[in-house]
Amino acid sequence: MSILLGFCTAILILTSIVLILLVLAQKAKSDGGMGAAMGGGMAEATFGADTGNVLSKATINAAIVFFVMSITLYLGRIYEAKHSTPSGGALPTISVPVSAKTSTVPAGIAVPVQTGATPTPATKP
Repeated sequence: MSILLGFCTAILILTSIVLILLVLAQKAKSDGGMGAAMGGGMAEATFGADTGNVLSKATINAAIVFFVMSITLYLGRIYEAKHSTPSGGALPTISVPVSAKTSTVPAGIAVPVQTGATPTPATKP
């Protein structure tokens, strides 16, 4: 799912750039402004006299793709958040069963084991 959302994000970024360029390339109603400064005259030379229709149709199509991809990414991220497992940086807990006989003596030290009756108390010198 993450790969698909990354691919959709890349398409959304490219569509955004194309949409910005299409809007800037359109000729303004008063034949001035940003449309003329950013290549409005060049677009007319490239596409012919019917430039307004070509750029308008391309802008509408890019806007549709932009909105569809935005909604798709929104719903995809919601789905990913609800169905993901929380593994972000937390270490897993490992439970170790406690044995019945635990010793506090470090390994390698010999401890005498008494068998039989109760131990005798130590005498003071």
